[in-house]
Amino acid sequence: MTTPPILFDRPALAAHRARVKDEALFLHHAARDEVEDRLTLVNRAFTAAAVVTPFPQVWQGVAPVIVPDDEVLALQAGAHDLVIHAMALHWANDPVGQIIQCRRALKPDGLFLCVVPGGQTLHELRSVLAEAESQVSGGLSPRVAPMGEIRDLGALLQRAGLALPVADLVPLTVAYRDLAHLMHDLRAMGETNALASRRRGGASRALFDVAGRLYAEHFSDGAGRLLATFELICLTAWAPDASQPQPLRPGSAKARLADALRVPETRLPD
Repeated sequence: MTTPPILFDRPALAAHRARVKDEALFLHHAARDEVEDRLTLVNRAFTAAAVVTPFPQVWQGVAPVIVPDDEVLALQAGAHDLVIHAMALHWANDPVGQIIQCRRALKPDGLFLCVVPGGQTLHELRSVLAEAESQVSGGLSPRVAPMGEIRDLGALLQRAGLALPVADLVPLTVAYRDLAHLMHDLRAMGETNALASRRRGGASRALFDVAGRLYAEHFSDGAGRLLATFELICLTAWAPDASQPQPLRPGSAKARLADALRVPETRLPD
């Protein structure tokens, strides 16, 4: 097996998270609300749940076991009927490996739930920083971590060996006074740049002056506030079990779809 590339500087990420302010963790509280809503729709009582999260204070009372999102998860194999991976997969150097570890921790027919920021998160900031840096320095450096699109993230569930995968998203829009207000919020929630390939040293004042002007031109609400998109993608799947519905073998159908829909059947052109 090949070693996954090192995308993120985990010590830098840990330093960013050490400065987090609890009142800034609104995305994590939104993720908890989404998880709790989804669990009410599952006709099952979970008695051995675990949560993977960098911020255990948000998830107190949800599960008896709460572990950090280390590269090797402190989860016992086959010990849980529910594993929640909460707002941390986007910082994993090996996201498939994280999901595989969660699957191994599940009992047969156990539920895996993951909430992770999706590909449209902070697309406005990514756009204006790229354009501003091109104008100021004539080049680009990675400043906003890439985040997965819903189709790609859903495919990870199958790659990890989970069954009955479902992926959906929850879009959120937050208004900020200016770019400094947005950057302050990102620092307070521990979500600033921890890419391994990031340019060391602080960004110039000129870069943020240009980026702030571009942001106001392209992504304001008409009242002077800057709009920032946060997209939460919710992934749901189950540990395989013989009791689950199984797909039929191709060609084994005993009735035609056209008959069921009461429509004529036509041959497609070659």
